[in-house]
Amino acid sequence: MKARQLWFTKPQQIDIREQQLPPLAPGQILVKNHCSAISAGTEMLVYRGQLPAGIALDATLESLQHQQTYPLQYGYACVGRVEKIGADVADIWLGKWVFAFQSHASHFIATPEQVIVLPDDIEPEAAVFLANMETAVNLVLDGNPALGERVVVLGQGIVGLLLSSMLAQFPLAQLYALDGIAERRAQALHLGVKQVFDPASETQIAALKQDLQLPVQLSETPGAGADLIYEVSGVPDALNLSIDLCSYSGRIVIGSWYGNKSANVQLGGAAHRNRIKFISSQVSTIAPELTGRWDKARRFQTAWDMIRRLRPQELISHRIPLEQARSIYELLDQSPEKVLQAIITY
Repeated sequence: MKARQLWFTKPQQIDIREQQLPPLAPGQILVKNHCSAISAGTEMLVYRGQLPAGIALDATLESLQHQQTYPLQYGYACVGRVEKIGADVADIWLGKWVFAFQSHASHFIATPEQVIVLPDDIEPEAAVFLANMETAVNLVLDGNPALGERVVVLGQGIVGLLLSSMLAQFPLAQLYALDGIAERRAQALHLGVKQVFDPASETQIAALKQDLQLPVQLSETPGAGADLIYEVSGVPDALNLSIDLCSYSGRIVIGSWYGNKSANVQLGGAAHRNRIKFISSQVSTIAPELTGRWDKARRFQTAWDMIRRLRPQELISHRIPLEQARSIYELLDQSPEKVLQAIITY
């Protein structure tokens, strides 16, 4: 069996290669992909050559446990059907629809333990959001939003939109979202966010601060500022805006992966005096304080439930055949405002 695979060969260069797959070993399955989702945040780091040196792409996923050295494959949201099974694999696996944390390719070999069977009521284009929905669920767990809190989400890419739509289900006092792209702000309103703002507009940021009752000078006024802020924009400078908007003893959950990008974060003023708590959120693990009650199986089940409720497939803006993938990466790089969620089809 030959597989067509997407390879990042150097910054801003993509090739589609045809590779001969080895025969199935006992205990293995062959999956024919139906679609795979492009993660605009992390995949743009790969595309632009902005991955940090000397670190695995993902220490918990076997397919991504290599360091970033071109040429490389990437991607972690594939949905397909089991087309062949090796010896020692139960016949029931043949024909099953599965999700896998695999790189973009027409076919791949895995073991049953490396894939997740789709529930019968989840369609493939909805299932392709499982990885990002799991990330959004993890962000909610790490932030622990409470009754009556003011919550701000910086960044309304796909993870930000999924997170915002989930937070809209909570009995919050207010839910705000910020993004520089007008279409994303419109989507956030549609998904239940109460007010949206352009972070590049000083007038709009001033209006947000006024709504949060933030004084001009540093203050420990109870109720002033956002109780909980999520930074999922992928822009390191957004951390300073998060600090400006945060309440006394508020929480800032950092869900972005910046790669090798850095910023001068102002930790000497409000961040220090206002006892702000910074929380690093990463989906490869579960927060230690939750592991007595939560495991990955429970988190996946919650992500499936959110997919049923929130219907993320309605956010798909582009369906691109694998052979034309180069064009969508160029569009994401040069005109990200034109793409909401792109999926590769096979």
